[in-house]
Amino acid sequence: MKKIVIRNEEEKDYKKVETLTRKAFYNIYIPGCIEHYLVHIMRSHEDFIKELDFVVEIDDEIIGSIMYTKAKLVDEKGNQKDILTFGPLCIDPQYQRLGYGKQLIEHSFIKAKELGYDVVATFGNPGNYVSCGFKSCQRYNICLEGDVFPTAMLVKELKEGVLDGRKYYYYDSPVMQIDEKEAQKYDERLEEKLEKKVLPCQEEFYILGHLTISD
Repeated sequence: MKKIVIRNEEEKDYKKVETLTRKAFYNIYIPGCIEHYLVHIMRSHEDFIKELDFVVEIDDEIIGSIMYTKAKLVDEKGNQKDILTFGPLCIDPQYQRLGYGKQLIEHSFIKAKELGYDVVATFGNPGNYVSCGFKSCQRYNICLEGDVFPTAMLVKELKEGVLDGRKYYYYDSPVMQIDEKEAQKYDERLEEKLEKKVLPCQEEFYILGHLTISD
């Protein structure tokens, strides 16, 4: 029987997690990827939440990770509510679609509630997250500036009923605003060279990422 462990990331894991993230995301959303660079810079940012930085191991080998940062909701009167967002969430391609990502998410939810957080927002394919209790941002009246409700913006209440229906505007951490040129420079410095490819899945992501919900 395989030994499965979910634990906090340690400094000795950093290179492994970045390599794994690069492997999991390369050529999926764009030719190449920037997620491993985000992992690299996120750990030193003030919005990074170390207590919610987890890896999942199988027989002592890291096969996935999830990382959280602070985000916020601001209502129309300027009242602010502190919430969470996660990403990158990655699983080694050979272990994808086996439930390990869901285990990581659900484990992190338990720990997030213990820390006093009650809302999580993320951006992604709804098909990957509705089974974990995420719903469309529109159902909670949460949008981006300009009253935009992205199809890919998903929200989870860790405490049922905490969102009372008022309109909120979502803002993530500045660390999420990645300098793509710096990300490219970082990728080029890595020892292992990967081939950038244009794939159909990138157009699918572009379409999903630009869809919005209208009444």
